[in-house]
Amino acid sequence: MEREARSPRIVSRRWGQVFVETERRPLRDAVLFPGGAHEWDWRASGTGHWVGIQPSAVAELLERGARVVVLSRGVLGALRVAPETLDMLAEHGVPAHVLRTPAAIESYNVLAVTERVGALIHSTC
Repeated sequence: MEREARSPRIVSRRWGQVFVETERRPLRDAVLFPGGAHEWDWRASGTGHWVGIQPSAVAELLERGARVVVLSRGVLGALRVAPETLDMLAEHGVPAHVLRTPAAIESYNVLAVTERVGALIHSTC
């Protein structure tokens, strides 16, 4: 895998903060993809705890070359994933790992070694 296309590793996390190796400051919630990361603004995609992670939030990961996706439901599992989001990923043949944040980070970091992985990481609830 080319170095510039590698998905950045999550170094650590604590409540309300995700520390990514390529970022100077911690991110509250994170979007990670081959070649980069940035803050995840839920409002931009219509994502919310009850409506869940929306297809438009995951679309960026696919556009940026993710071939496998990790979706974090939060530390306590409060964030849902909209069924349409999982349907969209299945239609694109992209495996999805839906996990609580600690397991999502662990899975993402393992996948990032060999795969073009993308992730949406929720740092709280």
